[in-house]
Amino acid sequence: QAAPGSPSTPPMAVAALRNLHAAVAEVLAVVRPADGALQRRLHRQLAAEGARLVVCPDADKGMGHSIACGVRARGDAAGWVIALADMPAVSPATIAAVRDALARGHATVAPVHRGQRGHPVGFGSACLAELLALAGDAGARSVLAAHPPLLLDVDDPGCLLDIDTHAG
Repeated sequence: QAAPGSPSTPPMAVAALRNLHAAVAEVLAVVRPADGALQRRLHRQLAAEGARLVVCPDADKGMGHSIACGVRARGDAAGWVIALADMPAVSPATIAAVRDALARGHATVAPVHRGQRGHPVGFGSACLAELLALAGDAGARSVLAAHPPLLLDVDDPGCLLDIDTHAG
């Protein structure tokens, strides 16, 4: 499982990490290099919370690079739940529902709240090569276009609440 990093404040990222830990056994936190005080603090806090840090030197090139970096670090996994550090209100139950649908063999999975697709998004091992090839700022849109996700209706407005964009 990978949680791509962002320039978010440490408390938000820690909250997102705690929700992930409540639902999945292993959490990787894809982070930027620790080249400043905020990043060093974030690295310390995420590690203290039990995340395995994966430093992505190309994180500034876009979400696709971060996703590929995280997946590469656990290329042997049966699947990946990709969560965002700037979405700390996602319920552990939503994360678990995505995890469980992946375990049942779905190639991709995404939660939906009141008709709007949210996060986290799950990817099965069939998507490995495509995830590893991601680059740029489009994230995993191309993978989802090739493998339309199973949409899970959830009663979780937190799966839509992106703190950076104030969406919800």
